[in-house]
Amino acid sequence: MSLQRLRLAKNEDKRLRSGHLWIYSNEVDTTATPLRNFSAGEQVVVENQQGKVMGVAYVNPQSLICARMMTNDERPVDLNTLKKRIKSALALREQLFDQPCYRLIYGESDLLPGLVVDRFGDHLCVQLNTAGMDAMRDVVIEALVRMLQPTSILLRNDASVRKLEGLPLEVVTAYGEVPEEVELIENGVRFLAPLAAGQKTGWFYDQRPNREWLRNIVPGKRVLDVFSYVGSFGVQAAVFGADDVWCADISESALDMVHKNAELNGVADKLSTVQGDAFTTLKSLKEADERFDVIIVDPPAFIKRKKDQKEGILAYRRINEMAMRLLNDGGFLISGSCSMHMPREELLDLVRASARHIDRHAQILAEGMQGMDHPVHSAIPETRYLKAVLSRISRV
Repeated sequence: MSLQRLRLAKNEDKRLRSGHLWIYSNEVDTTATPLRNFSAGEQVVVENQQGKVMGVAYVNPQSLICARMMTNDERPVDLNTLKKRIKSALALREQLFDQPCYRLIYGESDLLPGLVVDRFGDHLCVQLNTAGMDAMRDVVIEALVRMLQPTSILLRNDASVRKLEGLPLEVVTAYGEVPEEVELIENGVRFLAPLAAGQKTGWFYDQRPNREWLRNIVPGKRVLDVFSYVGSFGVQAAVFGADDVWCADISESALDMVHKNAELNGVADKLSTVQGDAFTTLKSLKEADERFDVIIVDPPAFIKRKKDQKEGILAYRRINEMAMRLLNDGGFLISGSCSMHMPREELLDLVRASARHIDRHAQILAEGMQGMDHPVHSAIPETRYLKAVLSRISRV
């Protein structure tokens, strides 16, 4: 099929030549190729100001990122293109992991912008986060079925980013019969995750390597897992030898899953749950004079937009400081941030500043990022979003 042309403005091809995949609306020569002439999700041939072909992208005139590159030639993206990209992504994960539990497709980093696929054995949870990927949903599902022969595929198309693309929010079964819960294995620990009713795709694989830190620091300790969700940190802490683990979350259904996961691993007797807002919970624990040896603070993104950075950083600092006040002398703190707009240096600095504010000394023992099933695109710094810091907090 013949594709329309999208022409870039003068000198706006540099980022694409370096490997970046995004085209912003102000980088388009809208005199030569008005954005209103394109339909959301439509595939186009991108060319620079001199008419040199840069490749094929899909376009969305409604979005600030108005196009995302898919290839470096003029051929439309089809089933074979998707199968080739999925095959490459699958080969990487199968080499890295001994269990079929991982993020199979991580958008731009796997050269499939807008597509996220989490694998739970024979079950797949898929997010189509852009108009371009949504337009290809049938072909995406067909490619996944052909490549993986899954039992089921659930579309978790309820991420807020779809609103920016002018897309509806929905959770629908795309293939097979989707179970309410799926089983996975992480760091040797078994879990159940709620697919349709859980957060995001039901599980957060990105923190896997940072949860492994617990193995060396929790034996015989008392542990508090804040923002615990279904117990990904807390249950692993119990399995790794902690004596007493408290999981705190605002969601009652998530805490019900914590107990299920504890029972699944034979550590139910070690685990307690606290329901409520995290800040309120930490304040109540301090008033009750509770103390812990290890605390994990892994909140949702406090900085969703760049303009929220100042307020978000204050929230991160406040929650970390409150956690530090609950630590025994020489206790360990794991601080996480999934906010893309929070630089790693900022997280390190707020750990330091929080400790100093309450007359504590913070020793940084390790820094972490997202796991290897969330590879970073070398030309797109935005694909490196997760930060984690392991520190030891002592009295001065």
